[in-house]
Amino acid sequence: MKSEYLFQKNYKDNIKLRTSFNELAKKVYQLNFEDWYQNGYWGENYNPYSIIVDEKVVANVSVNTIDFNCNGRTKHYIQLGTVMTDEAYQNQGLSRTLMEAIIKEYQDQSDGIFLFANDNVLEFYPKFGFKRSKQYQYSKVVQNVHIMSVIRVPMENKLDWKILENAIRSSICNGSFEMANNPGLIMFYVTKFMRNCVYYVKNQDAYVIAEIEKGKLLIYNIFSKNVVDLYCIIEGFGCDIKETTFGFTPLNTEGYILSELCEKNTTLFVKGKELDGFENKGMMFPTLSHA
Repeated sequence: MKSEYLFQKNYKDNIKLRTSFNELAKKVYQLNFEDWYQNGYWGENYNPYSIIVDEKVVANVSVNTIDFNCNGRTKHYIQLGTVMTDEAYQNQGLSRTLMEAIIKEYQDQSDGIFLFANDNVLEFYPKFGFKRSKQYQYSKVVQNVHIMSVIRVPMENKLDWKILENAIRSSICNGSFEMANNPGLIMFYVTKFMRNCVYYVKNQDAYVIAEIEKGKLLIYNIFSKNVVDLYCIIEGFGCDIKETTFGFTPLNTEGYILSELCEKNTTLFVKGKELDGFENKGMMFPTLSHA
């Protein structure tokens, strides 16, 4: 790395560097993390590793430390994300430098490292020992005669958000592979893109993050103090629902259709013995764990 290039991490509370990070993220991904920070949900789990020139972020790979509950066992994984380089600094090996530094620091301190790659960089990550891995998603054709009974929960302000945050913190696992102890990442989605996607199912005392489009129900996650009955959850969304798909792997998959998950710009790459056979387990990384 050239002498004028500085390596920096753990700077989320540095307003100048955080602002520069957000400017680059907006330019590359149309994302801005400032409201996530100001709302108090940018915690210690999300840590940008950046190269700085003249107090400006010119390249970045973010490290997300995430625990997962895998059939009752806790796994400590590292997710890499927000990989970006300013156009004026591309083709100088900056992303490679950051990747090598991160892997050296974390590969012996975690159960595995994973990331989701855009389609135009699929040849980049194998250079660091990452392997492509398939994911599998569950769905079900629905014949429902019940009227819609779920209640949409507003997500318009911090008081609304606190209701869901408390539900997340007190929830048990309704999936066989779920992100644990990371409400901040869930709230990133809910306070930005999914303000109209939170529902309450009274007879299950459960909060559900879901989207409905043309008779299709996509359930991203369920938060409850007791294991829910998925059939009751689906019934609560009414008779217009003809198909349900899950953004996580349910605890009980009997009677559901298993299919390979194929999404644009979301190719899973994994590294580490604990993740080598991930694609053979019929599971997926929960959609709301992507960072």
